[in-house]
Amino acid sequence: MKIVSTKDNLQILHEDNHIIVVNKRVGDIVQGDKTGDKPLSEVVKEYIKAKYNKPGDVFLGVVHRLDRPTTGIVVFARTSKALERLNAMFSNRETQKTYWAVVKNKPPKTSDTLVHFLKRNEKNNTSKAHLKEVPESKKASLDYTIIKELNNYFALEINLHTGRHHQIRAQLQAIGCPIKGDLKYGFDRSNPDGGIHLHARKLVFIHPVSKENMEIVASTPNDVIWNAL
Repeated sequence: MKIVSTKDNLQILHEDNHIIVVNKRVGDIVQGDKTGDKPLSEVVKEYIKAKYNKPGDVFLGVVHRLDRPTTGIVVFARTSKALERLNAMFSNRETQKTYWAVVKNKPPKTSDTLVHFLKRNEKNNTSKAHLKEVPESKKASLDYTIIKELNNYFALEINLHTGRHHQIRAQLQAIGCPIKGDLKYGFDRSNPDGGIHLHARKLVFIHPVSKENMEIVASTPNDVIWNAL
């Protein structure tokens, strides 16, 4: 049973005058796209408007995105100053992003650094990981560690060094470890809720205004496999 985020059931992880951090559900779309479905950014605006009784338009800046079938931490800016500073932080890679993924096959090593060159295919909205540079490819790098062996699956903790399109999904497919439920990247069947077992678990960054060190952790969705972690 898929639950869609609304202003009344938003999973707020942190909120202050400058930023709001949300635990995104499966199927939430961060920013509007051609589907015309209501994006999470609009839901958060509705929440702020209702909670603070704000007249007129609510300012909310989208700082980064998560793929629609992915869950976990999404940061929004509530002021233009916070947006500008967060944009700079994310593009200069001054944040630490940790993901959890559940994959089908055991990776070749217990922990490793993966480096590929990703080439994006706009037509089918995928990225392909190549071992050598190819025209129009971008270098992608991450670390992974096996954190738990589950029945039939392996749970990995992943630290991203770059932020490429579908990076984790494409790089794990390239080592023969597609993410559970990810039909687009080689898994054999979909999850009942249409999501994939990839979760933005932790984000460490400096608050754009107060300058304090922020460490946000998002709980995993409620399902048998995630609960085993």
